[in-house]
This record gives sequence, C-alpha cells and structure tokens, in this order.
Amino acid sequence: MENQKSSSSLKAVIAVLAILLVGSLVYIYKMTSEADTAKTELNSTMTEKESVMKDLQDLKSTYDAAISENTSMSDELIQERDKVVSLMSQLSKSKGDVASLSKYRTQFNSLQANMKVLMTENENLKLANTTLTTQRDSTVVVLGESRKNVEALTGQNEELSKAVEMGSKLTVLNTRGSAFKVRSSGKQIETDKASRADVLRVSFTIAENAIAKSGAKTFYVQVIDGKNNVMGDKNTENFGENTLTYSFVTNVEYENKTMQVTKDLKGKDFVKGTYFINIFDKGQLVSKTSFNLR
Repeated sequence: MENQKSSSSLKAVIAVLAILLVGSLVYIYKMTSEADTAKTELNSTMTEKESVMKDLQDLKSTYDAAISENTSMSDELIQERDKVVSLMSQLSKSKGDVASLSKYRTQFNSLQANMKVLMTENENLKLANTTLTTQRDSTVVVLGESRKNVEALTGQNEELSKAVEMGSKLTVLNTRGSAFKVRSSGKQIETDKASRADVLRVSFTIAENAIAKSGAKTFYVQVIDGKNNVMGDKNTENFGENTLTYSFVTNVEYENKTMQVTKDLKGKDFVKGTYFINIFDKGQLVSKTSFNLR
C-alpha cells in the first residue's frame, strides 16, 4: 500500500514538473520571438534613417552646385538648401522611430519636389539670359552696319526690326504659388493645408532684358482653385477676340534689370486640391505653375 502511495506521489511530482517545463519552454520561445522581432524592427528603422540622411545629403549637394553658379536665383536656392540642412540636423538627433522617420521621409519628398521645380527654373533663367545677351549683341552689330548702308540694307532692316520686337518682349520665370497662415501678431507661416491658409502668395521673376522698353508694365494674374474657380477680383478684360477673367493686376516699374514680383491674395475657406497660377502680359500667357493644398 505504501509503495502504491509513493508511486502515485512520484507521478504527480513528475506531472507538475512536466507542466512547468512546457510552460518554461513556451515562455522562452515567446520572449525569443519578441526579441527577434524587436531586433528586426530596429535594424529596419536604422536602415531607413540612413537612407533618408543620404537622400538629404544628395539634395544638399545639388543645391550647393547650383548656388555656386551665382545666378539671380541664388537667394531662393540658399533658402531651400538651408531647409535641407535644418532637416538633416533634426534627423540626426531623432530616435529613429517609425512615426518620426515617416515624417522625415514626407518632408524630404516635399523638399525634393521643390528642388526639381527650382532646378528647372534656374536652367530656364540661364538659357533666357544667354539668349537675350546673344540677341542684344547681334542686334547692336547689325544696327551699326545699317547706319552705314541704309538704302542697300532696307530689307535687312525690316527683318532686324522684327528680331528686335521679339527680343524686347519680357520673359517671366520662376513663377511660384504658396499658402500662408497669418498669426495675430502679423507673422506669416507657410502651410500646405487648406484649412490653415489665410492668404495665397504669388511670386515671379521678370528676366533682365537690355533692349526692352523700360517703364510701367502691367501683368494680369489668374489664380484657379481646386474646384476650377477663378479666385480674387474675377474681373474681365478683352484683348481683341479673346476675353480674360483674372484674379488681380500687378503693375511694376521695369528698369531692364531682373526683378522679383510678389503679391498676396487674401481669402478664406480655401478648398483642397491643385491650384493653378497663370501670368498674362496683356492677352498672352507668359508663365504658369501649380501647387497643392491638402
């Protein structure tokens, strides 16, 4: 009888130990799996952080190269480059969690999009300046010869007049649209959210043109919102057979030098979507761009 009791007790002990052993193995497996998962996530976030940092460094190098060319857009390029440097500093100090890395990647994508637009405009500006310089130099030479041979070069003078007329037209570049929130202090903060916007800013560059007529110049600015509505004054002007509905008029005093034009369009309840900006010299479209509000 006592042997049977001892045997039963031993079996009970063995059963308890077996249960504890199985529980321990399950616990160890779970902890190991969680540790492996955490390690994998950590490695992934570190790789993403390095990737974003490299992309930002490449973006900065692109701006550095463009700034070294010392064009009339240098100030704007420097401002964008400084935004990239600031984001690099913030990223280097970040803990590298998934949420923050997603935010930095989104900010990088926005900066990269701005860079592509600025690089295109910078190249167009350099090309326009080169073309205008060539036209000006060739026009001066031809005019000098024309004074000596007026009767013999009548036909050439007519062609020259056409070339001067084309070359004297103003070139509008670097057109940009953006939205700002105006604080009670009057400080304006750029935003890409429609719900926060109080004012839209339109800016563009008039390129240098030595042979253009200086003086008062009028440009008609048309701003179309995300629902395809013309914003602002909505005034109408006729140019021959064409009718233009515009948001506002901007008048400038042009002195044959490169100049920056900026004007704000106030509003409220801005809609989400793509906004289009068109710049007209009388009835002729001379520049256009677009931007998004979310």
